[in-house]
Amino acid sequence: MAETTKTAKLTIDGESYDLAMYAPTGGPEVIDIRKLYAQAGVFTYDPGFTSTAACDSTITYIDGEAGVLLHRGYPIDQLAKDSHYLEVCYLLLYGELPSAAQLEEFETLVTRHTMIHEQMHNFFRGFRRDAHPMATMVGVVGAMSAFYHDSTDINDEHQREVASIRLIAKMPTIAAMAYKYSIGQPFVYPRNDLDYASNFLRMCFSVPAEEYEVNPILARAMDRIFTLHADHEQNASTSTVRLASSSGANPFACIAAGIACLWGPAHGGANQACLEMLREIGTPDRIPEFIARAKDKNDPFRLMGFGHRVYKNFDPRAKVMKESADEVLELLGIENNPTLQVAKELERVALEDPYFAEKKLYPNVDFYSGIILDAMGFPTSMFTPIFALARTVGWVSQWKEQLADPQLKIGRPRQLYLGATQRDYVDIENR
Repeated sequence: MAETTKTAKLTIDGESYDLAMYAPTGGPEVIDIRKLYAQAGVFTYDPGFTSTAACDSTITYIDGEAGVLLHRGYPIDQLAKDSHYLEVCYLLLYGELPSAAQLEEFETLVTRHTMIHEQMHNFFRGFRRDAHPMATMVGVVGAMSAFYHDSTDINDEHQREVASIRLIAKMPTIAAMAYKYSIGQPFVYPRNDLDYASNFLRMCFSVPAEEYEVNPILARAMDRIFTLHADHEQNASTSTVRLASSSGANPFACIAAGIACLWGPAHGGANQACLEMLREIGTPDRIPEFIARAKDKNDPFRLMGFGHRVYKNFDPRAKVMKESADEVLELLGIENNPTLQVAKELERVALEDPYFAEKKLYPNVDFYSGIILDAMGFPTSMFTPIFALARTVGWVSQWKEQLADPQLKIGRPRQLYLGATQRDYVDIENR
């Protein structure tokens, strides 16, 4: 727990209350209101928890004003450029970058756990053939607790570790199988001779009828997408995982809850919304029309993929993602893809327009990741499952941290009740 630095004084009806304040290693100071109800008989009111710290954490730090995102103290742009996803997974899980021997052991452990229980194939086939991949993932991940009984005891440190590795290792297989099932193609088993990102691409795009070679540029771009979405502090889905975990739920149920929350278009669907906007624009010559609409306060149209709720300056993930987007588009070409033609021209126009600079509406990570995934051949229905795959390590790291916290209590938010006061029941004949 952080040290108490000073106190805040709250006065209600002439009565004063001293509230302890804590200084973080980064970010604003925090007022401790845990005893406020017991002492003053009042609740605080904060819809959306935008001013409430629900936990203390050492995993991820965001400074939205400065455009900073740190994982265990390391800037995300350095990690995305110089590291790779499984090394970042190790960092998030254990707090430090691994040695060469530790990384090799960790990568081997993850690789050896990518297959899922064979009976789970039958579970997939219980879904309608046109089921959204996210619906399939929510069900299958939740059902893992029915197949892996030896890693559901949250009070056993070894079982928590086994569950963590299984979730990180099997999520690409589950996401790829959800995709294959949705398009009517046979499942593709993982291979131990491929890296994490290459394995996922192969399971998504290969077929038994021919060999499939993973292009290293595409594999690197996919790895960066995973890395840049690995964790993002106490967002909606992470808070959902923590809330579910606070009840003592098993890890697979907690992560399934996170996936369900991420499915919401306000959270995990931003890159899909961006691609749909690009398709709505249609052709580069219509961009001025939509730019004008975006500037019109009376027009409900908004440019998706520009600006960010958290980052008021620039999204630190976007620069690295742009590099990968440029590499992928150069490799695959955009001559026959009007959506990507619109994306490149919209990026150019927006970056040159003073209006967007003044409003700090820079292309964000969703803009570039959506372009990359579309160029690779993923349908928009797979964008959020890929996000869930990447975010799994963040959820698992936060889940493990919470369970080790001696202050852990079941989550129980309060409310500002505005309904009817107590009244007597009236028999139906007398109403």
